[in-house]
Parts: sequence; structure tokens; C-alpha cells
Amino acid sequence: MSQLRVLVVGASIAGPTAAYWFAKAGASVTVIERFPKLRTHGQNIDIRTVGVTVMRKMPGMEEAVRSKVNPLDGISIIRPNGQPFGVISATGDPDQQSLISEYEIFRGDLAQILFDLTRDNEGIKYIFGEQVAALRQQEQADGPITVEFANGTPTSVFDLVVACDGATSRTRAMALDCGVRDHIQPTNSWAAYFSISSDLLEGTKLGRAYSAVGGRFVAVGPDPSPVNRVTLMGVHPRDDPAAMSPFRQAQKQGDDGLKRYAARHFQGAGWKSDEIISGMLESPDFYATEIVQVKPPRLHQGRVVLVGDAGYAPGPTGTGTSLALAGAYVLAGEIARHKGDLNAGIGGYEEEMRPIVDDLQKIPPLVPTIFAPQTAWGIWLRNMLFAFICWSRVMRLGQKYFAGSFANSKAAKYKLRDYTFDS
Repeated sequence: MSQLRVLVVGASIAGPTAAYWFAKAGASVTVIERFPKLRTHGQNIDIRTVGVTVMRKMPGMEEAVRSKVNPLDGISIIRPNGQPFGVISATGDPDQQSLISEYEIFRGDLAQILFDLTRDNEGIKYIFGEQVAALRQQEQADGPITVEFANGTPTSVFDLVVACDGATSRTRAMALDCGVRDHIQPTNSWAAYFSISSDLLEGTKLGRAYSAVGGRFVAVGPDPSPVNRVTLMGVHPRDDPAAMSPFRQAQKQGDDGLKRYAARHFQGAGWKSDEIISGMLESPDFYATEIVQVKPPRLHQGRVVLVGDAGYAPGPTGTGTSLALAGAYVLAGEIARHKGDLNAGIGGYEEEMRPIVDDLQKIPPLVPTIFAPQTAWGIWLRNMLFAFICWSRVMRLGQKYFAGSFANSKAAKYKLRDYTFDS
């Protein structure tokens, strides 16, 4: 069989990971990214379960991640006056993580690590500022794909197109002949991420989390540079279908519209919210997004395959990064395992990933209520329970209950294959 020609759409986490494994299998890989350069901003993320398994299979990656981990000693849930109810800390065991991961890292740093691991590979070519304009599959959808590009790259033929371009994937829409919001299930929540120059942590590495009525959640964390990283979350009742309309309208106005919306939403929320809003309006790295789950009827259409958020964004479960790493590895691995039968490899990917996706997309009971209660009574009850768990000797049990779905020991449940890649 001639050298496999693979187009990967998206240069964030799933894209470079897929490129790494396909190149290891001897494929010729082109990675396109619609932004003009690698995006190095973004929120704090963590690597867990199957994500740790894949990371440890990529030489040098775990060491690089450890060198960039977020300097977070723990998270303190606080009162409006800043006094803590208690603190959640990491377990110190990367194979039995709590809500605080041993692999906490900023999204941009992880994207840079994966890019650096692949940028000099002779089998991988990166093209920035480019996107797919059209896909033409053969009528039976079991042959090569002709790809037209939007910004000057010549029309080319590929054996496989891997969509890693996020929850609102344009590639998915083209392949499945649907809208970019089709197969997206809202969770009625959104988040904004940015840095501020004010030091609300007073020089410590202990993050602070605060809840206000109306499902408003604020988290402030440290950064190696002299700034604080902030996450704002708006969690709306799941039974209100119109709750997200104002956010989506603000999205149409770009970052300035989203900043104004977030400022209005958190006005008068208490604690340091006014200072945070002021810093947000001046922040150069603001990013906001709706938190959604993606659940298409299948993970491929012919030779177009969905990986990461494009195929299975998990919403608020905290497993998106790990699913992206695992999906990229399994796809390349299954195609290598079925060498000479690309369609069988794609089918193997769907079969292997489906149970993992179904499990890691499950939203643990009460998670929205725990993170962002809607009422003052709900906040008081959550805080009292949290304070008791922290004070008592059931802290370890409490962490295990709330973070059991995030523990790396659960990775053994999925038993990822040890694929052989012949480069």
C-alpha cells in the first residue's frame, strides 16, 4: 500500500497528537489551522485517566508537561469576605488524582508542547491561516477525498481527513451535511477565561473559588508570571431552554460583546467581583465559550473522522483533554493495526472509542449544583458540607466520591491497546 496521506484539521491538542501517531506509522501528514499562528492562550486544563496513559507513550511529553504544570497548591472555597471554608489539595499520587490534578497545565502550554514534539518531524507539515472550503468524497464514501482550501493552498487529495477543529467543527458539518450546531447538546452553562494584573491571591499559590446566587462561579488561580488567572462560569437551570440566548447573542459581537455580557452577569456578585470585572475588561487574553456536549450519531462519515471535541466534547466533566489525546492515539493505532484496510481501521476506532466516550461524557450527579448553586440556601448548604468534609476525617473519601470519575486508576477500565507503529 502506498504512503497514507492524512489531513488533520486543527492544531490544538488533538491535532498534533494525531499527527504524531500517524507520522510514527509512516503516514504523510498535513495539519492545517485556521488561525495565523498557534494559539497559546486558554484555560487551565488537566490530564487524567486515558490521557495519562497516552501521554506516557509519547517520549518526552510527561517531562515537558511536568515542567509546565500550573503552580497550584490547592483550591480554597471562600466566603464573601474571603475567609475559607476549607481547602482541596492534590493527593500527591498522579495515579489516584483528586479534583486537583497532578497534571494541571494551561491549554496554551500543552498545545505548545505537542507542537514542539511534532514540528520538526519530516512526515508532518503545518499550514497556519488555512481552512477547508469543500470536501469531495467518492460516491461510495470509501475512497480518497479531494479537499479544496479557502486561503490559497492548492486543492489536494487525501486518503483520510481527521477533524480536530472543536465542538463547532466546520469539517464535521461538511462531512455529515449538517449545521455546525447540529449534534451539540447544551448544558446551559458558559465559561470565560482571562488573566488580570491584580494579585487577589496575595502572593500564595492557593487558588480561590467563590459562588454567588444565580449559578455564578468565580475561580482565581496562580500563574508563573505576575498575574492571576480567572475563570468565570455562568450555570443556568437545565430546564430553561432560553437561558443561553443572551450569551449566544453576545458571542455574535465578538470578545467585546462577551466582556460586556460577563460584566453585567457578575455585577454585584460579591467578594472581589468588581475588581475582577475591571481587570477582565482590560485583559488581552480573554476567551469565552459555551460549555456543550457533542454527540453525533457516528464518529466518521466515509474517510472523514471526528476526534476530540469535534466528535465528543464532554461538557463539564473535565475529561476533554484526555478524550482528545486518547482518540488521536486510538485512531492512528487502529489504522496501523488494520494496515491495508483503511475502512476497517476507521471502524475499529469507532468501536474502541465509543464505550470510552459514553463513559467519560457522563456528568457526575450534582456537579452543576456543587459548583454553582442557584440560591443562597444552596450555596450555604454546599459550603457547610464542604467545610465538614475538609474538617473531618472523611476528606479523602469525599474527594474519592466527587473525583472518582477523574482518577487515573479508572484508565485501567478502558485497557487501551498497545499499538505497533511501523514508521
